[in-house]
Amino acid sequence: MMSRASVDAVRGARLGARLGALAMRARATPGAIKHARSARAVATRATYGRPERIARVKGNDGGASRVGEALELRGWARSVRTQKGMAFIDLNDGSAISGMQAVVNEGSAAWDALNAGGVSTGAALRVKGKLVASPGGKQAAELAVEEIDVIGTADPETYPLQKKRHTLEYLRSIAHLRPRTNTIGAVARVRNQLAYATHKFFQENGFLYANTPIITASDCEGAGEQFQVTTLLNGFGAGESTTPASVVDEQEAMVKAQGDAVKALKEAKKAGDATKEQVDEAVAKLLDLKASVEALKNNRPSSDLPKNKDGSIDYSQDFFGKPSYLTVSGQLNGEIMAFAGNDIYTFGPTFRAENSNTSRHLAEFWMVEPELAFADLNDDMDCAEAYLKYCLNHVLEHCDEDLEFFEKNISKDNLRERLRNVASQEFARITYTEAVEHVLNAKKKFEFPIEWGSDLQSEHERYISEEVFKDRPVIVRDYPKDIKAFYMRLNDDNKTVAAMDVLVPRVGELMGGSQREERLDVLERRIEEVGLEKESYWWYLDLRRYGSQPHAGFGLGFERLVQYVTGVENIRDAIPFPRYPGSAEF
Repeated sequence: MMSRASVDAVRGARLGARLGALAMRARATPGAIKHARSARAVATRATYGRPERIARVKGNDGGASRVGEALELRGWARSVRTQKGMAFIDLNDGSAISGMQAVVNEGSAAWDALNAGGVSTGAALRVKGKLVASPGGKQAAELAVEEIDVIGTADPETYPLQKKRHTLEYLRSIAHLRPRTNTIGAVARVRNQLAYATHKFFQENGFLYANTPIITASDCEGAGEQFQVTTLLNGFGAGESTTPASVVDEQEAMVKAQGDAVKALKEAKKAGDATKEQVDEAVAKLLDLKASVEALKNNRPSSDLPKNKDGSIDYSQDFFGKPSYLTVSGQLNGEIMAFAGNDIYTFGPTFRAENSNTSRHLAEFWMVEPELAFADLNDDMDCAEAYLKYCLNHVLEHCDEDLEFFEKNISKDNLRERLRNVASQEFARITYTEAVEHVLNAKKKFEFPIEWGSDLQSEHERYISEEVFKDRPVIVRDYPKDIKAFYMRLNDDNKTVAAMDVLVPRVGELMGGSQREERLDVLERRIEEVGLEKESYWWYLDLRRYGSQPHAGFGLGFERLVQYVTGVENIRDAIPFPRYPGSAEF
């Protein structure tokens, strides 16, 4: 056993060592500390790695600079063809549009493995070999295969993605496989870079990333198009549907007739006797009919639901004790964070129960929503313009191959030049009143007439950005209060609010925002005017009672941005798993 003196001596030595280390750390220069942290980061990265990706191998020169290297690649066979004692496998791992040509020579061990079966279109493969200069002119380098393993087979007779062009409508029906295609794979990569650019822009500018709730009791937009969240229906409605069988049969007959009409239109389109728009319209009507049949089949008696004395549903017995919904926007919650002095941004899913089967609407989509503390509408417009330009410049720098693909196959125009044009120009800024005057003075005829007080339609927005301002982005500000949300700041004229929309060529509105109403009395009047209950917004009003401040923000539908950058026409192709009326598969 150590004596008390020995114990004290050991403790003293340990304390002295710790104080000495702290003293050395205090004397260390910032550069030395940074170098030590960097060294630790490198050491950490060195312990983790993933298999080589084709995009990285090919780099900017198609792989020419890595010729002679031994490589192991994994991916899926896009195609397999054999000729004159050689086999050519188009291997793709999803990291780039173009895959790697893997060449197998007759007589090699890889040739025997190839002939053993399983190497076919759609199969998952692991190949090892040496990167060599390609004798053909289509690629700079190819992989001379020495070993090949079939990780997962795919029946070539039933594999849905054969080597041919598939319609985007067909690919939506196989959303579990469509990420392997050129188009959807390229959309995914561009979407990824836009998401990265979003975080990068706001983080570099000092914004705090805030996570707002998915479930809420508030309706930010006041439109009432919300999905309700409830547990009252758990185990409810196990009985028969209350809809008469004859009504269901009649609706199902209409579905069959419309299905036949769609098939006929598709055949007519092949023959040049029908347009794509006619087919899309017929398909949308078919989907609406199918949704109505399902609704009729699921019509259950409501007698088992808890009721109040007046016959209304008693939500006090529900999970949250009140009516609750999936969020339509994170804005109101984002304002809470902005009232702590932070510039914040949210980036997450939002939901609209809008029964619309169009190429411009989704029931579930992602929103980017920044809130700027101590800011007015001018600050808001500056931020929106800078953010959009940043995102466009980022994808132009990092997605050139994918954008080139979209140019040739989707938008079929000078897409990259158009994006550069938007990213390099100062946005025009006009008032709503001026925008209406431009439309009224136009020499062209519009489908929707306009007058002061009505909302701008897409055709009006495109006319302003494409023709009036010659393919230049335009920010329209100061809209009539009656067509905007209750939380937007009332202007001094008492007719307009400090709201703005960003219009871009070929799309129209891409972003919308406003300075928020920070005056308690004005906000209370606005809530009453639009018919909302103040009790539901007590906490939102509290923000104005305790240290109110001017603040502003905007919202961007992320899928709209993906559409704009890629040129895809249907918003259902801008998100991996689209949700819309009658479709929640995958």
